[in-house]
Amino acid sequence: MKLFTNIIILFCAMLLSAQEPEFSEIDSILNAKVKENHPGIAVGIIKKGNIIYENYLGLSNLQHKIKFNKKTRSNIASTAKQFTALMILNLTLNEKLSLEDDIRKFLPKIYKNVAQEIKVRHLLNHTSGIRDYVELLDLEGNVWWQRFGLDNDDILRLIQNQEKLGFKPGTYYSYSNTNYILLTKIIEKISGKTFNEYSKIFFENLGMKETSFVEKYMSVIPNRANPYSDWGSGEWSEVPTVTKTNGEGFLFTTLKDQLIFEKAIQNAKYNNNNVLLIESQQTIPNSEIKTYGFGLEIQDVLGKTSVHHAGGTYGFHSQTFRFPNEKLTIFIMSNNGNISSNLIAKEIAKILLPKTTNNPKYNALFYKKTTSSKPISILAKYTYPLENKMVEIIKKDGKTFWKEKNFTVEMVSKDKNNFYFKNNTSLKVKFYHDKMIEFYASGKTMQYTKSEAKSASFKDLKGLLGNYYNKELKVDFNLKMNKKKELQFKLSSSKNWTTIKIYNRNYLQANNYFLKIKRDKFERVSEILLTYGRANNIRFIKKTNLKYEPKIEIENGSIQVTTIGSKRGNTTDILLTKNDIKGNEIWFKRFGGKSWDKASSVLETKNGYLITGSTSSYGDGNYDMFIIKTDKKGKKIWQNTYGDFYNEYGFSAEKTDNGYLIKGTKQECSSNSNVFNRKCATNVWFVTIDKNGKEISNAILEVVKN
Repeated sequence: MKLFTNIIILFCAMLLSAQEPEFSEIDSILNAKVKENHPGIAVGIIKKGNIIYENYLGLSNLQHKIKFNKKTRSNIASTAKQFTALMILNLTLNEKLSLEDDIRKFLPKIYKNVAQEIKVRHLLNHTSGIRDYVELLDLEGNVWWQRFGLDNDDILRLIQNQEKLGFKPGTYYSYSNTNYILLTKIIEKISGKTFNEYSKIFFENLGMKETSFVEKYMSVIPNRANPYSDWGSGEWSEVPTVTKTNGEGFLFTTLKDQLIFEKAIQNAKYNNNNVLLIESQQTIPNSEIKTYGFGLEIQDVLGKTSVHHAGGTYGFHSQTFRFPNEKLTIFIMSNNGNISSNLIAKEIAKILLPKTTNNPKYNALFYKKTTSSKPISILAKYTYPLENKMVEIIKKDGKTFWKEKNFTVEMVSKDKNNFYFKNNTSLKVKFYHDKMIEFYASGKTMQYTKSEAKSASFKDLKGLLGNYYNKELKVDFNLKMNKKKELQFKLSSSKNWTTIKIYNRNYLQANNYFLKIKRDKFERVSEILLTYGRANNIRFIKKTNLKYEPKIEIENGSIQVTTIGSKRGNTTDILLTKNDIKGNEIWFKRFGGKSWDKASSVLETKNGYLITGSTSSYGDGNYDMFIIKTDKKGKKIWQNTYGDFYNEYGFSAEKTDNGYLIKGTKQECSSNSNVFNRKCATNVWFVTIDKNGKEISNAILEVVKN
């Protein structure tokens, strides 16, 4: 028996000795990153269900020089999302809810006017279209980390004011912390407990007795680490935690507890076949995306199948890498904002993972040949699907470049339609007639649509000027033009004006704000969709400068049309004026009859001007669409009306090959005689006329008002 024991001891010693070079290399990496008197780090490694490495370096508290050790509880930030997701999954396994449930079954006060289903699974993998509260609060002008006592109830109230989503649920992936705040509210609704109460019991059942979400921002957490960074100054600073949101992050835990959990994950198949833990590492059933699951990313890392997640807030950060095929897990948490858990974990993984020559796992589309006889033009502007990013492919000195607002990188051609990045040869780009696709070695793709929008004219830019308002956030912004004729942007919550980068007539960018222009049927800018980080397509309605085109610039001044009082004083006329560069009147012409005549816009033609408006002096009904054609000196050549019994108004005109397209509205009612009980609708109405004003055709486009 003694001989057998000695053999076992010798074998273990030999095994430990064989592993020491690897551990020494890991120690060297950590020692190079964290000094003895720096904020700390904790690293744990699980192999085949057992802890093979555990190390602590640095300090959890610089002021009192307390070491980062086994008792230290650090904030693992978004790595906590997997636990909130685990609680939801557990409720589904216990048939308390379904992942296909619409979240308004539990939270009926949010998104009442959204017709599409917003399912629980959409929250879990960030495909809900719900905007991230972090950016929404920032737009309000008071960033989240400065809001004392900010909690999940505050976030819920913020979301209750949101009327629309950033995109249709299930169509895109856009990471949003709000999703996980809402999941905590669903847990509370189902369990009848507060999220803190419920999660405490849940962690205890997992054997994680020193793990808990923040409950009160001023509450004492035993052995709590403090977050630090030098913010580039070379002097350590601490950021006090004044918020108390949870579920999306703000989980304080020890390395010991995390290793208990990681061992349970690795041993789930052998430990009574733990269905909850096994399913938590898989993709979500029926999900449109397969790269994010239950609070976890499911994408290859270093060419290996991996389940992982990172977290970072203030100076706190963490990283989990699970390599199921190798039965290897690396977990890191830190309170040192000057280092990266993610990069350190990857360095460690490179040491421990078997050296293989696995080929990259590109999406199947990468290998599919493009079958097109027509040459593909790659030099163009491209928008990302959520329209929150614009990329331009350009050529310079015979080389091809990928250009975004803040950086430019060279691309190398493999063939005429396939490229890779010079600084990252594993990242490929394939071009098609209407799009381009980025291919990552992990299998991930990013598809961009070729923008067909025209370049912005000076007229387009002038049409953008004005004030825009979002009632959900009670925030507005202004667009103006400076003396250099540059378009400038300023949020009401900001003090400074920003010069806008103009991509084309539909897309603009002001620092980190991406702006998509929306126009009405009369080609007026009616609203702008603003995307800021993870808050997509926030609708800002234009409140000012909604004129049609009452003034046009000409070579030596301007032409302007307006509505003025008639000579009799009890009706109105149309006034056309020519003005010099300083705005002084050169000549004027008055048009109209015995009743009310109104002007909307003027269009310059080859031999004169076309005035669009409305009249009750002429025509068949109460008001008719009214068009006046003049020569270059304002002398009337012809005039005509268009319409029937009710009200028709003319607003703007466009040139066509054979004449003009007149845009306006047409009223239709259910009865001509029963004035008090009839129903009327006002429709967008387009009338096509020839060069002499004769009507060619007309069409109703849509109902705009009841």
